[in-house]
Amino acid sequence: MEEVTLPRRVRLVAIGDELLTPAADPRALGWLGRVMSKTPLDGIQLEPYVLAVPGEGVEALSKRWEGEAASRFGPIAGEDAAERYLLVALNDKDLRSASSARARLNLANILDRASQQGIRCFVVGPVPGLDPDHNRRVAELNRAYMDVAERRGHTYVDAFTPLADHAQWRTDLTANEGRPGQAAFGLIAWLVLHRGWHAWLGVKE
Repeated sequence: MEEVTLPRRVRLVAIGDELLTPAADPRALGWLGRVMSKTPLDGIQLEPYVLAVPGEGVEALSKRWEGEAASRFGPIAGEDAAERYLLVALNDKDLRSASSARARLNLANILDRASQQGIRCFVVGPVPGLDPDHNRRVAELNRAYMDVAERRGHTYVDAFTPLADHAQWRTDLTANEGRPGQAAFGLIAWLVLHRGWHAWLGVKE
């Protein structure tokens, strides 16, 4: 009798703010939907769960992610257990009330707790806006987040640097009152897909 190879069962939990959703996207996909649609599923049973809260920064994320993710990940052992992957989508919200040092600490807490539980992490950094002064602060925050993730061996997608002066990105934000639209979501998705996504999930490009 020929042996049947069962697909890997992977549960992916994505945490972040409204940018994880397809709000303002005429195609109703957002960047994550685009990424998922381009992810090869040969030999893998991928179950994505999006836990997005509008306007939420990394401090609030650090307080809620574990309990909410646990019920999506399910059991850690037995025949119903799945591989656990955590996608952390960051933003600039914490600049309103906290320093980049505190934001670093909150991200470190998320990644450290996840690692202790055998959860593999993928981090997407904050995106730029249209205001130059604010973008300078976001650039500093982006560098801080990148340092935290890379020191711990987690994949980090710098979405800020390549988009800060990108004409299509800025045009799309201008047309959508400062929010990403269809073109901007496509740009984020491209960066994610070309910055380690497939290797992180263990699938072929």
